Parts: sequence; C-alpha cells; structure tokens
Amino acid sequence: MKKLEKSKLLGNKTVQISGSKSISNRLLILESLFKNIHIGNLSNSQDTQLLKKALSENTETVDIHHAGTAMRFLTSYYSIQDGKTTILTGSGRMKERPIKNLVTALQNLGVEIEYLENEGFPPLKITGRKITQTSVDVPANISSQFITSLLLIAGKLENGLEINLIGEVTSRSYIEMTLDILTRFGIKNSFIGNTIKVEYFDENDHSSIINYEVESDWSSASYFYSIAALGRETIHLKSFYQSSTQGDSAIADIYEQFFGIKTTFNEDEHQLTLQPDPNFQFPEKIVLDMNNCPDIAQTLCVTATALKIPFEISGLGTLRVKETDRLLALYNELKKLGAETEFTDLTIKSISFNEPEENIIIKTYQDHRMAMSFAPFCLIKELQIEDEDVVEKSYPMFWEDLSSIFIQ
Repeated sequence: MKKLEKSKLLGNKTVQISGSKSISNRLLILESLFKNIHIGNLSNSQDTQLLKKALSENTETVDIHHAGTAMRFLTSYYSIQDGKTTILTGSGRMKERPIKNLVTALQNLGVEIEYLENEGFPPLKITGRKITQTSVDVPANISSQFITSLLLIAGKLENGLEINLIGEVTSRSYIEMTLDILTRFGIKNSFIGNTIKVEYFDENDHSSIINYEVESDWSSASYFYSIAALGRETIHLKSFYQSSTQGDSAIADIYEQFFGIKTTFNEDEHQLTLQPDPNFQFPEKIVLDMNNCPDIAQTLCVTATALKIPFEISGLGTLRVKETDRLLALYNELKKLGAETEFTDLTIKSISFNEPEENIIIKTYQDHRMAMSFAPFCLIKELQIEDEDVVEKSYPMFWEDLSSIFIQ
C-alpha cells in the first residue's frame, strides 16, 4: 500500500523518463529478426524486460506473465520460426485477454496455432511455418498491437505482406509509429486507404549496424501533465522529441486546450517544459474522442475530476480488454474522488461531482495505469494506492520520480 500525503508541487524540477515501452518492444522484435540494430535508452519497464528475456531464451514454453504487448508480438514472431513449436502462456488475467483476431489472421496465412484452454484466448501452441501467402484481411477496429505484430514480421516474409483493414481503423497513430520505425530501417512500406503493404527486407543487402536511440515514453509523461495541471508549477521532462511518432504525444495538445499547460521543446537537449498558464480559463466541459490515444484517458479523467470539470470521453473501445476493464475500474475509483460517472463499451462521462471520500484507497486491479493516473490527486487530498509495485510494468521509477518533485 502506497500512502501519498497531501502534497505541493515544487517548481522547475526535471524528470528523466526511460525509453518508450511501445518503441522498445517493437525494436526488440526487429533486433531479433534482423540482427543489425543497436538500441539505446531501452525501456526499463517490466514488460520490456520480459520480452527481452523471452527472445533470449530457447525454451519450448514461454511465460510472459502480465505483458500483453509481449503476448501479441511473440505470437507472430514464433509463427515464422520454421519448424519450432512454442507454447506461449501468461498470467490468469492474460488468459482472459482476447487474441483471436490475431491468431485467425496468422492461421489464414498458413500458420498452425492451437488454443490450449479457451477458444480465442491464451495459452497458445504455435508451430512455426515459412509464410508464403501475400495478403490477409484483418478487422480495423481491433487492437493496433495485433496489426503491429503482423507488421513487425512482414519484412521477413519472402513475398512481403499486404494487410487489408476492414472497417474503421482504431489507434491509427500506433500503426503509423510502427511503419515509421520500419522505414527508418529501410523496410519499404505504404499505408494507403485501409491497405498496408510491407516489402521483403533482405538483411544481406543492409549489413551496416543501425543505431536507434529510443525516445522517452509519452504515456509516462502524461502523469506529469496531470501533476502540472493540478499543481500549477513548471516541470521539465527528458528525453523527448517534438517530431514524436508516439500517439500519446497528443497529451501536449489536449492539456494545453483543456488545462492550460503549454509545452515547449528544447531540441538541443531533447527536453520538454510543461508551463501552466496562470490566466487560463478552464472549460465548462471536456468533450473529446480519444480513439487514437486511449491509454491516456485514465489520466485525463482523474485530472478533470480533481478540477471538477465535466467530461465526456469517447473512442475507448479497447480499454475494456486491457490489464483490467479500465472503464469499469474508472467508474469504481473515480467515485472515491467524488465523481459519479456512467460508461458504455466506448465512452465514459461524468454525471456529477461530490466531495471525495474521507479515507481514499484506490484499487489498481493489477493495472499500472490505474496506480499512476490516480497518484496526482494527492495534490488535492491524501490517498492510498493499493499494490504500488504494479508500476514496474511500465515505469519502475515512478514513485521515486514523484517524490523528487513533491513536498508535503
């Protein structure tokens, strides 16, 4: 249990956040497939370390625990290990997270994959094959990680791969981030309309080592935007780029529009400065579609609740199949902060604001983002966070970095 006393934000403090988990995990798969990559500022998150460990071991059974990204990326990775059989499993919650759309796509490409327990869910028995088929249809509204999983192996397929996305694309920015990474390594690709094409990449024609310095994680930065919005003091964050391809970099525009937090970039030092506008007039209501950045919705809802700004957030269809059902978790825990909300499969909106509970104890539901998104509320009132070690999944140094900028 992490107890957070009512705190005050110290101004002009600098926080160094480790490399993006999203980028790091993509690079680890590419490094294992193509060997000509050197990665700098790799994420120190538990998810990334679990993926790195899995890729370095030559075992038949691979347990990735809670690491959802690893489950998805490794499903495709092991599918092209010709002649190798792998059992891919995880935690109890991982066995409840659907993976059928990705498995079906790989089966349609000729890969042999069996469900060992429940249809559509891990654990999986994967028998690697040499994929020669050139195209596959995939629902466009599924997790972008399913699509990225296919894209990461596409350059290794001798005939390349065409992915036809059926319907409206969800989390397009994450797909574009993956394609940008492929482009940087010389893997030719295109994304026109709802069709993505990736060409075969002959690593023998590209023998030079490619150095990739991973940008810090914008999802992790989101908690400091919330802190700046509530504490109304300047915060500096390193190492970030103005031309970021991370979808969660949308946090900069969102927090300037709704909370008056202006972001300035120092490109020489790869540093952002979060500067609250002292004359900012808060909006009467926040109405926002977060289809392209759903992972920062929890942060936004807590910030709005702390400031008692009514909100109506849509585009959240993927949140119900994350580490927990995040919409249900938000409904339960925002109530402790004084917010009555209602939610559907795609939306959450505030109904009314009351006084916070006297003794606030936030459940995390084994979800790292629940712990970190609710922590900034200690600038309003003391609270406790259950299972504080859950932050290790994406941001192991979170509590230390938080204490470095707070005074009680």
